[in-house]
Amino acid sequence: MVEVTVTPQSSLADRPVQIRVRGLSPSQLVTLRAWLKDEQGECFQSRAFFRADGAGEVDPGLHAALGGNYSGVWPMGLLWFLQPDTLFRRLVKRDVAGSPFRVRLEVFDGLCLGADPREQPLASCEAERWYVGPGVQRVPIREGRVRGALFLPP
Repeated sequence: MVEVTVTPQSSLADRPVQIRVRGLSPSQLVTLRAWLKDEQGECFQSRAFFRADGAGEVDPGLHAALGGNYSGVWPMGLLWFLQPDTLFRRLVKRDVAGSPFRVRLEVFDGLCLGADPREQPLASCEAERWYVGPGVQRVPIREGRVRGALFLPP
């Protein structure tokens, strides 16, 4: 049975995570896809193609992506190279304290270039990427023409 995992499943956005796929056939060619919807409902996604090792595993931190949105060894490449489906959109988190970005990770057999809704992933999981740690207090700043926010640790 194929399994894709993200460790830790919930983390701060500036912290590295480990993405691993297990249960593949040795040397199997797969596509890893990451996608999320921002607060306006815009979809951002990235994909990379990998060949499983002799144990039937893929680890983007150890194995080089053969193509897709990037190539080479990039442990966080699937998260760093997220691209908008609509041109000229930027991935911006407005509600930094209230909710995380929920990133969906999927693994497909072979090269998966499009977002064909008929294609079923071999496995999938979800990761939370928070922008503010637990217990951090957000204080709005309005002084003259200065606007901002002060984030105080617990």
